[in-house]
Amino acid sequence: MSSPAGLWETLLSAVSRTAPPPVTSVELILAIVAAAALSVPRRSWKYLGLLTTAAHELGHAFAAVTSGQRLSAIHLRLDHSGTTTTYSRSKAATVWSCFWGYPVPAVVGAAFVLCGFHGWGPASIAAGAAALASTLVFLRNPAGFLITAAAIAGALALLLLVPGGFIGHVAVALGLALLVGAVRDLVKLVHVHLRRRSRLATSDAYILYRATSVPSGIWIFLFMTAVGGAWALAIQPVAAVLSAGA
Repeated sequence: MSSPAGLWETLLSAVSRTAPPPVTSVELILAIVAAAALSVPRRSWKYLGLLTTAAHELGHAFAAVTSGQRLSAIHLRLDHSGTTTTYSRSKAATVWSCFWGYPVPAVVGAAFVLCGFHGWGPASIAAGAAALASTLVFLRNPAGFLITAAAIAGALALLLLVPGGFIGHVAVALGLALLVGAVRDLVKLVHVHLRRRSRLATSDAYILYRATSVPSGIWIFLFMTAVGGAWALAIQPVAAVLSAGA
């Protein structure tokens, strides 16, 4: 059994830069198809969607902290709902933290893809685990602890048990899954506004409308723009590999 010092040294060495992984066009196509296929059926999305939910609430939380708000509580639920409770006297800060829920899964996904392609896959996984660990003290429900602890445990297992070069492939695949998941969440949001208006109170776009009088449609458009920007960044190395393979 490794000592705590040995585990710490392993983790430190794991986050150093590795050689860029030889990602192939076939691998990318399979990753994109798998992410899309897992995001459509309810049974598979039941589990994959928890990643985007955690990233969504993490986006609210970090935006709140960076805008000087007091973060009080985070709830994550197995039905993909979640709430982040903050306190602030500034309307601008409140709007800022409310906005970043939907874009952050795509932003994190793009970061994973770019880091994976450039040899920083292990570092990106470690950073993601550290970000999740920092929220543990704010979690207020058992499901939230379960989701977050499982994600942290998975990240640590990757760093400790999987060769650094292979983690780059995992980071790219995970990033693509988050990017696809971000799009699915936006589709669900639009569906709420068009077909399930009884649930408008759960919509960040509607909450932003109530806070600013700016129509929900504009906020949804801004969400889409941010997610589209993340896709534009991530697609560059993906397109380069696919074009080379063709």
